[in-house]
Amino acid sequence: MYKAHTRHLLTIAFVIYVVAAIIQAVFSLLGPFGQFLAFIVGIIAAFLLQATLIKAAEDVRDGRVDFSIRQTVEAARPFVGTVAIASILAGIAIGIGFVLIIVPGLFLLTIWCLIVPVIVLEGAGIGGAFERSRALVKGHGWQVFGTIILVFLLLLVVSILIALVLAVLPQAARSFIGGIVSGTLISPYVALVLTLSYFRLRDVHGAGPQAAGPPAPGGYGPA
Repeated sequence: MYKAHTRHLLTIAFVIYVVAAIIQAVFSLLGPFGQFLAFIVGIIAAFLLQATLIKAAEDVRDGRVDFSIRQTVEAARPFVGTVAIASILAGIAIGIGFVLIIVPGLFLLTIWCLIVPVIVLEGAGIGGAFERSRALVKGHGWQVFGTIILVFLLLLVVSILIALVLAVLPQAARSFIGGIVSGTLISPYVALVLTLSYFRLRDVHGAGPQAAGPPAPGGYGPA
């Protein structure tokens, strides 16, 4: 599915990254306060991208693109606040888990990996998203964990290759271009894996009252 809709998914990621980067660059010229605004823009753009790519992945599940980039962004925008708060809370808890003994962090990462799809596709609230993600993963934790590890290794290889290609550029240019290129290539793939995992696990447990969309094929591997 990633190959079939690469252009559409990459375009969404590229547009959001570039628009955010331009706004950040302008704000950065305004001094310390402008740099703070640039930081905020970057955070908002990151969560908007997450929500938008989940919507886009849901859209292309039937094999065709039904929504334009603008329509996809508009559909995802109402969920950005919830996605941001839930992601930050999950990130803090997972980070603490890694600092303590590592294993708790991996456990939380596994059971909460579907928080964003649950929020965007079911309209769940913050607390409900944590509970729903855990319920979906329950009984399939090792398969989900294995998928996370495979995706992490793949993305690590891609990141290393991008760094090697851009190594000849100055540090500032390397950071700017590398962020856009890596984000554009990696974010759609992650969103697609999470979205397909959500639908597959939802079908295994039975669709919830707010879930929508046709059944997805079985399996847990990356798309």
